[in-house]
Amino acid sequence: MSDLEVPIRGRTYREPDGPHSVVVRGRDVVPALQHVASRPDCATLAVVGVPDAIPDLSALAGRKVIAVDADSARLHDFAKAATAAAAEVEWIRAARPSSERLAASLLPVGAVVLAAGSSSRMGGTEKLLLDFDGQPMVRHAIEAASNGGCHQVVVVYASKDVASAVDGAAELIHNPDAAQGMSTSLRRGLAALRSDMEGALIVLGDQPLVGSRTVAALLRSWRREGSRPAVAMASSTPKPRWTPPVVLARELWPELEQLEGDSGARQLLDAHPELLDVVPAQGRPDDIDTPDDYAKIVRLFPRKKPTRRP
Repeated sequence: MSDLEVPIRGRTYREPDGPHSVVVRGRDVVPALQHVASRPDCATLAVVGVPDAIPDLSALAGRKVIAVDADSARLHDFAKAATAAAAEVEWIRAARPSSERLAASLLPVGAVVLAAGSSSRMGGTEKLLLDFDGQPMVRHAIEAASNGGCHQVVVVYASKDVASAVDGAAELIHNPDAAQGMSTSLRRGLAALRSDMEGALIVLGDQPLVGSRTVAALLRSWRREGSRPAVAMASSTPKPRWTPPVVLARELWPELEQLEGDSGARQLLDAHPELLDVVPAQGRPDDIDTPDDYAKIVRLFPRKKPTRRP
């Protein structure tokens, strides 16, 4: 369909199996539109270098089109025609964008911050409200997901105090069944993600040392051509294993939604290791469960004092 090579998962220049996106040069847009018209499971068409003569774009109705070109006038005309054809339009002003930029547009990821735990081992203290570097711990998870490149961030909570601490930084999803286990929060979080999210980043609200660079590295690895449906962070413990955060392709969500009790992504991925890539990433995955855990983190990573100006 096109000779353009972009190393992104799920893009195609041949006949694909299952849901996919298509990335083509402007000169190949007509056969690409024919492909889109014949395949309802082709959700997105990216055109790099839009053509001067705009063809009939009616096949794009209800789908997403990404237009890439360095010429603002051509971009405007193509986007206007695509919008008139009832397509969702995004444009990138560049002669040729980086693979990472294009992949982020083709494969948006939403974050689910799990923040509905009971903090039972903290001796009556709501751990997600504990101060870390000047703000409640849960806010660090939200900022890591947002600044790391997630297109949507939802926080699944049970406590009104946690909801107040979020303070508008993310979408709030209440879980009245939180006492029944993590699986209930996972289900509610996945259900709250928009239909255009192709993957879900599952991050724990009590991992303040997981930063935006960690999230960006995971998203980059998951979007890479040939990557597996799930990508997780390598554990820092001597025993080889993976740890949240983990990115999960939409194709895995139905199985996750069948979990019960305190089960989470680990139950699925440990049973099917062939679905998972484990990658090194900056940051530390330490979670805070006890007062000793919190004291250790504060001791090792004290809040930076502001520098006084003379």
